[in-house]
Amino acid sequence: MTSDAIPNPAAEAPARPLRVLALANQKGGVGKTTTAINLGTALAAIGEQVLVIDLDPQGNASTGLGIDRRARRVSTYEVMAGEASLAQAVVPTAVPRLSVAPSTMDLLGLELELASLPDRAHRLRNVLKGLRDSKTTRDVSYVLIDCPPSLNLLTINALAAADAVLVPLQCEFFALEGLSQLLRTVEQVRGALNPKLTIQGIVLTMFDPRNNLSTQVVADVRGFMGEKVYETMIPRNVRVSEAPSHGKPVLLYDLKCAGSQAYLRLASEVIQREGRVPAAA
Repeated sequence: MTSDAIPNPAAEAPARPLRVLALANQKGGVGKTTTAINLGTALAAIGEQVLVIDLDPQGNASTGLGIDRRARRVSTYEVMAGEASLAQAVVPTAVPRLSVAPSTMDLLGLELELASLPDRAHRLRNVLKGLRDSKTTRDVSYVLIDCPPSLNLLTINALAAADAVLVPLQCEFFALEGLSQLLRTVEQVRGALNPKLTIQGIVLTMFDPRNNLSTQVVADVRGFMGEKVYETMIPRNVRVSEAPSHGKPVLLYDLKCAGSQAYLRLASEVIQREGRVPAAA
């Protein structure tokens, strides 16, 4: 299926302040990278200009957006190390209005390299300052940062640079335990590095209505976090799982499947929530 299958907006999205969302969860396998890829695609499909920043050394967001490892001549490692600009790393994807700053395994050594630097927690915030200061707000309206599945310096950089955190949460037994740890980290970052950081929302992933445990987890998380949990839930869907092996977001791979439709609904819900955020002074 080609990019023509993605619906084009009737008009360009209105100019608005850049919003930076960090997709974070220290647990692996919760659908974080899948959400970064497909939420980014869905936002682009409804008219937003989106940049995905891949901060995970595994580089799965880059691969899932069709960026071959051999084509990653400049990566987020060089950007974070101060050896290249963000503009040099950004490459277009097959999705109109969606670009990505890819990552490589070089990111694994970055924490050690930055450990002694006074600005080690603000490297990404400094990188994004140019985008925030840009007069051409149509260039990028959303930055989605795909964090590694750990609370390391890369994740701290993402939280220090972000306006808000979007938390993918798998419908599994230990979901609330992992969420509590992440919320503590967000509070620490808010207190020490980024007082404006908020929780944009929590998206429940891999939901299976036939599974009693999934239903119980949904009830528990909604009871614990209330309105912070998105109404949209991402179902367990084989097409969503297959798409990355083809280097495509699921919206390109199979627009009509349940997973694609869920991500389109999630994108609309994210934008609705962003509409309640006061404009920057």
